[in-house]
Amino acid sequence: MQETAVARLPEPFLKWFAGKGWSPRAHQLELLSRAQAGQSTLLIAPTGAGKTLAGFLPSLTELAVRPKRKPGEAHRGIHTLYISPLKALAVDIERNLGKPVAEIGLPIAIETRTGDTPTHKRQRQKLVPPDILLTTPEQLALLIAGADAKRFFEDLRFVIFDELHSLVTSKRGHLLSLGLARLRAIVPGLQTIGLSATVAEPDELRRWLVSQNPPGEMAGLVTVAGGAKPDISILESQERVPWAGHSARYAIPEIYEEIRQHKTTLLFVNTRSQAEMLFQELWRANEDALPIALHHGSLDVGQRRRVEKAMADNALRAIVATSTLDLGIDWGDVDLVIHVGAPKGASRLAQRIGRANHRMDEPSKAILIPANRFEVLECRAALDANYLGAQDTPPLLAGTLDVLAQHVLGTACAAAFDADAFYEEIRSAAPYAQLSRSSFDQVIDFVATGGYALRGYERYARIRRTKEGLWRITHPRIAQQYRLNVGTIVEMPELNVRYVRSSRGLAGHGGRVLGKVEEYFAETLRPGDNFLFAGKILRFEGIRENECVVSAGSGANIIVPSYAGGKFPLSTYLADQVRAMLDDPARWSTLPEQVSDWLRLQKEKSMLPKRGDLLVETFPRAGRHYMVCYPFEGRLAHQTLGMLLTRRLERAGARPLGFVATDYSLAIWALDDMGALFRANKPSLAGLFDEDMLGDDLDAWLNDSWMLKRTFRNCAVISGLIEKRYPGQEKTGRQVTVSADLIYDVLRSHEPDHVLLQATRADAGAGLLDVSRLADMLSRIRGRIVHKPLQQISPLAVPVMLEIGRESVNGEANDSLLLEASELIGDAMGTAMDDAPARNGPAVAIHGSAPRPGRAEWKGVGTADYGRRSMRTK
Repeated sequence: MQETAVARLPEPFLKWFAGKGWSPRAHQLELLSRAQAGQSTLLIAPTGAGKTLAGFLPSLTELAVRPKRKPGEAHRGIHTLYISPLKALAVDIERNLGKPVAEIGLPIAIETRTGDTPTHKRQRQKLVPPDILLTTPEQLALLIAGADAKRFFEDLRFVIFDELHSLVTSKRGHLLSLGLARLRAIVPGLQTIGLSATVAEPDELRRWLVSQNPPGEMAGLVTVAGGAKPDISILESQERVPWAGHSARYAIPEIYEEIRQHKTTLLFVNTRSQAEMLFQELWRANEDALPIALHHGSLDVGQRRRVEKAMADNALRAIVATSTLDLGIDWGDVDLVIHVGAPKGASRLAQRIGRANHRMDEPSKAILIPANRFEVLECRAALDANYLGAQDTPPLLAGTLDVLAQHVLGTACAAAFDADAFYEEIRSAAPYAQLSRSSFDQVIDFVATGGYALRGYERYARIRRTKEGLWRITHPRIAQQYRLNVGTIVEMPELNVRYVRSSRGLAGHGGRVLGKVEEYFAETLRPGDNFLFAGKILRFEGIRENECVVSAGSGANIIVPSYAGGKFPLSTYLADQVRAMLDDPARWSTLPEQVSDWLRLQKEKSMLPKRGDLLVETFPRAGRHYMVCYPFEGRLAHQTLGMLLTRRLERAGARPLGFVATDYSLAIWALDDMGALFRANKPSLAGLFDEDMLGDDLDAWLNDSWMLKRTFRNCAVISGLIEKRYPGQEKTGRQVTVSADLIYDVLRSHEPDHVLLQATRADAGAGLLDVSRLADMLSRIRGRIVHKPLQQISPLAVPVMLEIGRESVNGEANDSLLLEASELIGDAMGTAMDDAPARNGPAVAIHGSAPRPGRAEWKGVGTADYGRRSMRTK
């Protein structure tokens, strides 16, 4: 096969490889050979193995020998479509691909098309398409919804999906799979190429790449073994590792020293609020005036592009980033990745550390900075998993009905369609291969009428059936509205952050836009409040129309914006590995001494959970009674469990006051002694944790909960039932929420089996509730619940107890309880905090950094935003 591929590699390519002193890698030639044989293929290769060039070789070699367009001949449609999960990745590929194309001398036009592409360029691309278009799932949805979609795509030969594992596991992936089905309908011989470095179940992706109606052979598979083993370490800090919190401020001096010792350091965090905080802390420590930049999705596109250019030019010493830079990007000479906070998944860690020394034969270097003691265990598990090559990318889920509704409308915007043929086309997409005809017909009826309860309102009639039996849009403005609202990423309502001179305040006009903050955060601010954003301290002036107006702020009373998105749950694999580590004292030697001492003290004062058990501790404190359990199943599953358990405890007469959940544990507090109730079997622990809680209890809670309304709002926006954007204007988040709540109440009363209510329940179960994971956990612990009654708090319980005050449930008493952190730790250690080591004092043991006069101190620990909501000067 290799000889065939080499023989069919055009001469200019062979000369280019020879001129560089290179030779094509075996997997690049194998993928080329498979493509030339007409086969769709999935390539799995480690970072730096040349996946991008391998993916594009079939296109480049074919375009290199394609006859030139004759004068007067119509412009051809695009030849190759490249789909990226990130705008920045598309820009990076354009830069990296353009270099060999120019050096080989290929007459190939390569362009990007993302949400950042100017409108005039997008219009020109449709008239004069490039040979290779680099784009995103949302732009593909827009393109196939155009009246000229068939002409634009009729010459399409290849679709390349980069970081495929990241694309397919969400609603974006569902919409993308439907777009791919539409492309196959336009071009039956279309070939696909999937590229990925981290894949847990390759066969799922191989099926995704090819038509599933009728099911046939999977796409081909090319795997690349080997690659240099990464050099990963966990920071052995000289400071005390915090008991709780997510800021890792205790390690700032050591992080800064690592930056000084390396050429370019990429610092990953899990949330935008963490990014803002870390960036600010590094600038405070930046005595050498090193060039340090910030990059996350809420920043203005201009600022992001300037940072990306500076990275490409090797002009930066450090970049603080979220997931905006963790997929496939090869910016400059990054020689160190620092991951601040636990990675939450082995595959995510592998993806991120691959940004350093982006070459297959050179080891990536990375340092993990755990933010608290439980995160030390998680980081150790992730490090071990990386060396074993373990992957934990999430599984593919069945396609959702709200996304299907959006695609139905988009298809009708392009041209009238026949329902029977369209149903067969939909079932060729892997996520919708099992879609029933009745569900499909329900979705068609929903797009046509809004459903039974809404069919009396003309505005919900977006498609209608013609005399010929075809479905088409009811009015041209429907297509315009679709283009404004396409996509599946429903961000929380955001406001532009506009910077004005202080003296002008709200009366000022103009000023540059720094990015966006979420509307609910801006509404919590008062004029004069200072907050961190875009690496600056800003003074809040007020809200004008859809803008948050700010001016230059000062260093006092600084608040860090919190964002609803970007919180990663602890993966099932890492959760299991953390439980295994707790159950095996022989593995504690790999942990920092202060953490292993913490575990030994827990074993002495209480016990540690076995790998397959659920440990439940009960103890009194300050006139209240507490239950702390350690499922290690992630924050979402624990929050659902907490709500269900408090309902059951309320019925049992325990008078629960509230609960709080972390990724690792769950604490519930009540007026009555829960330990005594368990010993008397009123209720028994086995009964309390019975799997039947996911039946009537779950339904009852959901019906009374805000959660379904919040989920319904997103489904309504994705499906197009509620439109957020109109020409020249946009609904506020409050307007969207009010509309969604009204419709939700109508549907619940009059059409409980409505398509969107079905989608809402499915979303809540798979996302916010993590019901399937909770069900697995309840099944796993059946008959293996261990109750440990205590007279005082245990060392393992301290971290979750420090989170109390964030969530509550209605009961018979107050739902707020704040505990003095130093007393908590003193009780758990069996010592007074006055006897604690004086090196850092109790503030460090709790949060990670001793407060200094005039310096900001973190307050208000919270699991809800994986950071603290605000900073206040003492």
